Amino acid sequence: MLLDVDSSQLVLVDYQSRLMPAMQDSAMVLGNALRLARMASLLAVPAFVTEQNPSKLGETMTELREVLTTANARYLSKMHFSAAQDGLVECLRPPPRPVQGNARSLPKHLQKPSQAPDRGIIVLAGCEAHVCLLQTALDLLVDEFEVWVVTDACSARTDRNRDAAFDRLASAGVELVTTEMVAFEWLRSAEHPLFKQVQALIK
Repeated sequence: MLLDVDSSQLVLVDYQSRLMPAMQDSAMVLGNALRLARMASLLAVPAFVTEQNPSKLGETMTELREVLTTANARYLSKMHFSAAQDGLVECLRPPPRPVQGNARSLPKHLQKPSQAPDRGIIVLAGCEAHVCLLQTALDLLVDEFEVWVVTDACSARTDRNRDAAFDRLASAGVELVTTEMVAFEWLRSAEHPLFKQVQALIK
């Protein structure tokens, strides 16, 4: 099973100014988050960003905020460790739009609401892997999303916590991928019109 760009949404969890300096391999992890955000912008993948208690942990890292602006990313401030408990699910699965046009002339039992585009694949990355990322991923599974965690864009204060999170996520049915896997699965072909631009991001 490969990632489908038209069914994907990107969620970046808690890349915050007072949190990232304590993360293992923080420069590499932030660099991969930037790549994911740029790819989402190029390929029109909806992007969402969470911030855990931003008054204490600060805003999203400045360089990431700049890229996310071009991706029209939506921000979600949260106090729960799982973003799903603070409104993320409602952002990812908007309610059906009301019936429009001539359909209103149909009997009510024949009317069907206009569905929002089905983007049930969540590409998820962030910090800390064993806390906010893990709890968000597990809650999204319960809400029947397909969850793919980008391992090289995730971190924690210790390798042991990060690796334990990946083990638990995999056993729960989460797909574990890397930034390059996401890039080439979203593209699918070297003939994709944006192939060179996306390839340049990961070289």
